[in-house]
Amino acid sequence: MDLNGDGEGDLPGVISKLPYLQTLGIDAIWLSPFYTSPNRDGGYDVADPRDVDPRFGKLADAEKLIAESHKVGLKVIFDIIPNHFSDQHLWFQSALKSAPGSAERARFHFYDGRGMDGIDPPNNWNSIFGGSSWTRIFESDGKLGQWYLHLFDSSQPDLNWENQDVREDFKTTLRFWFDRGVDGFRIDVAHGLAKDNILRDHPNPDALTKALRVDSQAVTKEDRAHWLSNMPFFDREGVHEIYREWREVIDEYENRMSVAEAFVYPSSRLSRYVRPDELHQVFNFEFLLIDWNAATIKEAASRVIRELSNVGAPPTWALNNHDSPRVVSRLENSEKARALALLTHALPGSLYIYQGEELGLVDGELEPGFRQDPIYFRTFGEDLGRDGCRVPIPWKRDEINFGFSTGTPWLPISKNYENYAVADEEVDSDSFLFFYRKSLALRKFHPALGGEGGIVWHDAPEGVLYFSREPGLIVVANTTDISQTLKAGGAKAILHQSQNNVLLDEAGIHLPANTTVWLQS
Repeated sequence: MDLNGDGEGDLPGVISKLPYLQTLGIDAIWLSPFYTSPNRDGGYDVADPRDVDPRFGKLADAEKLIAESHKVGLKVIFDIIPNHFSDQHLWFQSALKSAPGSAERARFHFYDGRGMDGIDPPNNWNSIFGGSSWTRIFESDGKLGQWYLHLFDSSQPDLNWENQDVREDFKTTLRFWFDRGVDGFRIDVAHGLAKDNILRDHPNPDALTKALRVDSQAVTKEDRAHWLSNMPFFDREGVHEIYREWREVIDEYENRMSVAEAFVYPSSRLSRYVRPDELHQVFNFEFLLIDWNAATIKEAASRVIRELSNVGAPPTWALNNHDSPRVVSRLENSEKARALALLTHALPGSLYIYQGEELGLVDGELEPGFRQDPIYFRTFGEDLGRDGCRVPIPWKRDEINFGFSTGTPWLPISKNYENYAVADEEVDSDSFLFFYRKSLALRKFHPALGGEGGIVWHDAPEGVLYFSREPGLIVVANTTDISQTLKAGGAKAILHQSQNNVLLDEAGIHLPANTTVWLQS
């Protein structure tokens, strides 16, 4: 929500929508970066992690957001970005002005190039955003000089976590925000801080880059298993030492948490980030890519629950995020998306709901001239990037820019978003929003639901998922395109994703195609 009319959401705008977030039934809000930034990558290029960018407000607004959220019973999670800084950060600007081998350059990854006069980069690694992961600088004498590593955009130089200045600076940032009351941090690229064999070429950097894109539908599981199981710059052993240090800082404060964004393979390695002396949660990306298929969902859910229970950590579930296609667009079917959501909401652990997901929002439609994602530009338009899922959400059908802003929105809001306006969905008992509010309310108050406890799988026809959670909750999901009948054992339906579409009689439960139902035994 944009309150100052500059076309971008801001912290006062978030504060103004706290009542809406309350009625949704969530426990906490996680904000993407609002720190001082040139905004080359949606704020993930941070120039000062201990201040607020004027586009989003003031430091006092961040403090007010925390305080006002706490007043209404909501906790607040901020983003922290430890893999890289912006090239506008004072440290990097100092490094550019300093000599090779200096203390200023030691905070980053500066190396001499290979070949005649260092004309080639130090290795063949690709940027996850496309192109080389190395950029050459001009030295203070005007001549071409060293290269610096950036696993993402060239405006995001990677930090050297073997450097003590880097480690201490991030501890300072953690304490800075904890002292102001923030309840936790989502850690961006948590798996990326340690790099091994940095001057060694990768055998197939192009294949690795494709496998690293979380939202890529074209990469096979076999390719991911092959290329992601041993990467020189992700998921190295050294990251765990860093998070043990962070946990000591977190534990200086009461009731604070951390959640890691770590895209690793195989999934069993996720549990290493949430061992008792490291972080509290780690994102599970399985459901960002999952097919609406009973066997696939059962395998993934069972595996994630089992692997995290081995270290006593709760699983997490997400159907959407700011880096991936929205689930309704991905499945190309809103009923399937509702059914998958209802199934997911019944699983143990924590749910992360991306803004607009509760409205059943689809990806926005954007003309090339409006795109902003560096992925789009670094791949010369071959990859459209992530802008489609970042289009602002619609609040009111009949207001300018659907009530998001009186100015020009930073990304154009698609005309078809009029079908998803919050004000309309709030009064429509068949809407996605109404459905999410009911589901989250039941999840919060039903004794079988929420974070604790396990699940028991039961036999079911092919294409059907059937599990129970104590006390007395049964979940059945029909992922097929035909209706299915199961014995209900006297259970009654308490929630399903559409009105009047589930029938219970003496023969059992008759479940229409692509439907999930919660039953009480």
